[in-house]
Amino acid sequence: MAHTHTRHEVGADPDLQAELRDVLDANRFMVLGTVGPDGHPRVSPVYFTHDGYRRLYWVSSPDAQHTHNVHGHPEVEVVVFDSTRVPRETQAAYLRGTAVEVAGPELADECARAFASVGEGARPFTPEELSGDADLRLFRLDVREYAVHVRGGSARGLGVDTRFGITMPDAG
Repeated sequence: MAHTHTRHEVGADPDLQAELRDVLDANRFMVLGTVGPDGHPRVSPVYFTHDGYRRLYWVSSPDAQHTHNVHGHPEVEVVVFDSTRVPRETQAAYLRGTAVEVAGPELADECARAFASVGEGARPFTPEELSGDADLRLFRLDVREYAVHVRGGSARGLGVDTRFGITMPDAG
């Protein structure tokens, strides 16, 4: 008999909030899940930064399929998984929210937020590099829902790996 994995809501759990922050701080690639015009899901790995765990940013080509998908259906899901860990120590953050292309007068302020903490091998972009005839655009995910991966064998575990939905404080 197949076991159904469900999402459990735990609210404002300080330990799980800390785990989510740790995952987002320690990793720079997320898998962006969008919906295509045919209704099929599409996943894309993208480099990201975040601003206070409430907003995630990435830069993509205006011609990328996930860009078109965001414009057509801005509700997206993201997973950030720490693949450097062995299976018995896995950690992941699951996020859901609305993605938008950042343009116009807000682009300069959003670039300052997006590129305040770029990691090794990355660089900040200027508004001029992300507008007009430029090859790239800035995108922002406004996070609405958070969940973390809890291993089945952990002290909090339920015997199987489970997603625990959590709330995050307003400030990062």
